[in-house]
Amino acid sequence: MTPPIKVLHFYKTAVPDTYGGIEQCMHQIASGSARHGIESHVLSLSTDGPATHAMPGYTRHTARLDFQISSTGFSRSALHRFRELARQADIVHYQFPWPFMDMVHFASGLRRPSVLTYQSDIVRQKHLLKLYRPLMHRFLGQMDRIVATSPDYLASSTVLQRYRDKVHVIPIGLDAATYPDVSAERKWHWQSQLGSAPFFLFLGVMRYYKGLHVLVEALRGTGMRAVLVGSGPMESAIRAQARCLAPGQIIFTGSLPHEDKVALLDLCHAMVFPSHLRSEAFGISLLEASMFGKAIISCDIGTGTSYVNQHGVTGLVTPPSHPAALRQAMHTLWHDSALAARMGVQARVRYQELFTGARMTAAYADLYRSTLKARRTGDGQVSPTQNGNTQAFAATP
Repeated sequence: MTPPIKVLHFYKTAVPDTYGGIEQCMHQIASGSARHGIESHVLSLSTDGPATHAMPGYTRHTARLDFQISSTGFSRSALHRFRELARQADIVHYQFPWPFMDMVHFASGLRRPSVLTYQSDIVRQKHLLKLYRPLMHRFLGQMDRIVATSPDYLASSTVLQRYRDKVHVIPIGLDAATYPDVSAERKWHWQSQLGSAPFFLFLGVMRYYKGLHVLVEALRGTGMRAVLVGSGPMESAIRAQARCLAPGQIIFTGSLPHEDKVALLDLCHAMVFPSHLRSEAFGISLLEASMFGKAIISCDIGTGTSYVNQHGVTGLVTPPSHPAALRQAMHTLWHDSALAARMGVQARVRYQELFTGARMTAAYADLYRSTLKARRTGDGQVSPTQNGNTQAFAATP
């Protein structure tokens, strides 16, 4: 029997400590790879300190988080733990960006075959980027393969264009089986809380690039409602804005367990996703809405959001930071339930064709094997699969 390929995933946080888009992506890859003969381990930082936990389909390891600077976690013990785990791995899989990860990579002295998923450009920390850029390019230059999560992001990222010869497009995927069934009691709870009137749903961490201030302005005086699920650094400011501009129109739930989130996905009229900056590279919530057959409203920011949500097909796409355009799109779906339903059906079809967890993990398994083969044969490059545009690696039959 062929021994499994051992892959070490490394990122600053991981499920179940946090449920951001990168963490969910890494969780889906690690949990879904077992069926392809891959043994996955995930290393992340945690305030709870060093530990090892069995997760569905993989093993999770943690090193102690010591401190953070500009959202970058640092850990004195992570280097030792990384070196220990990487020695046993056939491939190390990084999630970018996280500058401390680059430092650990070089300090470890190990040169394992490496795959990096390029989740986002560094957008906000422009001054720090000037200092980090030499290390970043040295790090990216050493990767065997770099993965972009959409053809749109590959086309729009100047950093990815620099490494185009080793970039492959593998869209993020979700496994519907990992989402819980909702009990009748939980669904009734939210129906009783929210009433029978329709509502738009937002899911996500309330960060600066999510465009929630635009959403509040768009709702102002319309009578339409939105439910915002999540918390984060912008929550207080958005709550204050909503009290002034759209009283009674926005329901804030805070962070919720998965069952409650699924109940709200089932009950909502449509998804609204007003992210206005390219820090939003893909949008896991868009996939969740598609998976549950919901129409989507999003903004065209030159990233994967418009790859997931096709204007006029799966939903509506508006200019970013444009409250009037967002209001009009919401008004259109609010008053045309048949249109919202049709777009929801088409969103579900697009999810099944492009964004399932099975499709993503098969593509990564194929990429891991080609990476190891290239190392063995001494050929450091494998041309990205192309068919007009750069496409995801095809699944192994």
